[in-house]
Amino acid sequence: MISDIFDGYLRRLGVTDPGAPGVEGLFALQRAHLEHIAYDNIDIQLGRPPGIDPELSARRFAAGRGGYCFHLNGGLALLLETLGYEVTRHVGGVCDDAASREVGGGHLTLTVRVDGATYWVDAGLGDGPYEPLPLREGTYEQGGLRYRLERLEPQAGESGDAGWSLLTPDMHMPRMNFRDAPAATADFEAMHTRLSTAEDSVFVRTFALFRRDAEGADVLRGRILTRLDSAKGTSERELADADELFEVIGSVFGRDLDDLSAADRATLWARVQQAHEAWLAARQG
Repeated sequence: MISDIFDGYLRRLGVTDPGAPGVEGLFALQRAHLEHIAYDNIDIQLGRPPGIDPELSARRFAAGRGGYCFHLNGGLALLLETLGYEVTRHVGGVCDDAASREVGGGHLTLTVRVDGATYWVDAGLGDGPYEPLPLREGTYEQGGLRYRLERLEPQAGESGDAGWSLLTPDMHMPRMNFRDAPAATADFEAMHTRLSTAEDSVFVRTFALFRRDAEGADVLRGRILTRLDSAKGTSERELADADELFEVIGSVFGRDLDDLSAADRATLWARVQQAHEAWLAARQG
């Protein structure tokens, strides 16, 4: 029996009957998650970052909200476990350098064991894979975007367990590393606090939303809306004003806006506009 919270979560995903645990069901759930629950940092931008308790995240999703990796993968892990899947959480790290072997703890990712095989599952990378990837080395293409999984073995002088690297030449970040060792929600609390409150955190500095679908991804950074499409290529446009910004958040990214007051909207637009002007000045300089 699924509780009301997960019933609402599944309704948000558009899933009426998740069925028994299986590969087909797992793939369908990740696809639905990426299509219907956007990666967003709206509450962080407004100075009220939500906690990462998985049940809280599930309630937020059922109410039309989004989140970033600790929320998205935390909530998804709990949903999958509730449905009977064997889920393991892992400490990961997103890297700006494609050669980096660092696992800084700034990312929560998942593996799921089902039907005798293990899959890497992640709904928290924004423009990451649309479907789970088998947890084995190889190159994969989904919706025109390329991904590669490679084994990450400790080298001489390095500390830490073995793990995996996701190489992402077509994404907003080139690499994500994660450890084999299982993790718990508590392992991410301190990092979440820093990432959601520190002035130098990219999540505090930059307003961003991502939504993935079968053909590509929608990306909103500040006032720049980008569409990555496997058939049509990449298109980009600058949003004209606050009205267009909030219309796009609702229509393109499916984020319910009824929790945002007029003051919230004004604050968010002011932050977006300030960052956009700084970005323009940097480009011209």
